[in-house]
Amino acid sequence: MSESLNGKIAVITGAASGIGLATTEKLLGAGATVVMVDRNAEALKSLTAKLGEKAVAQVTDLTDAESCAAMVPEILQKVDHIDILYCNAGLYIGGDLTETTPDAIDRMLNLNVNAVIKNVHAVVPHMTGRKTGDIIVTCSIAGHYPTYWEPVYAASKWAVTCFVQTMRRQMIPHGVRVAQVSPGPVVSALLADWPEENLRKAKESGSLMDPSEVADAVEYILTRKRTVTVRDMIVLPTNFDRV
Repeated sequence: MSESLNGKIAVITGAASGIGLATTEKLLGAGATVVMVDRNAEALKSLTAKLGEKAVAQVTDLTDAESCAAMVPEILQKVDHIDILYCNAGLYIGGDLTETTPDAIDRMLNLNVNAVIKNVHAVVPHMTGRKTGDIIVTCSIAGHYPTYWEPVYAASKWAVTCFVQTMRRQMIPHGVRVAQVSPGPVVSALLADWPEENLRKAKESGSLMDPSEVADAVEYILTRKRTVTVRDMIVLPTNFDRV
């Protein structure tokens, strides 16, 4: 039996595009209020006007320490509480390690790893105080397999997998569920940085999936009865045969 999301309040980072936007639309359709977190203020303004009053804009730059730290307190000035935190925002670096730069590495790790840990750190006291809540993080198939064509990105997702699964165990006594969704290649802005040959082959073979498929997985995780935790859901395009 599934649980209803009607009346729940969700926070989604990276909500102005891709998986974040698809999940926003999915949860709004299920009756939830969604706080859309993104650094793109203009995009949020346009989207919340289109999506209706249950879509709430929160402009936050997760790579900026002060902005990141202010996110949860600012959100709690706009909504009564937070039932769901979906840490989805992320960056991608592909190719050989020598093809990137230290600055790019720092920026990606700050967003993919540090911001996730900080966001969870900020929301945990709120959720444990209420003795309920759901935390989900967008991981990747790269967090389960040594994807040699993207070592920096894969390292960030292995770190996320470790963090999610350790926090899942810490939160069990407090009634807070912690899970991750691990997609294969998704049609999104992140793929703009894929090695051109890999992207061409994936498109030609049908080895990409739509963000809505990941949103469906997130909804499934969230709607299990409270006595069940889906610790990770790996969602792959059927034709993706690299792993």
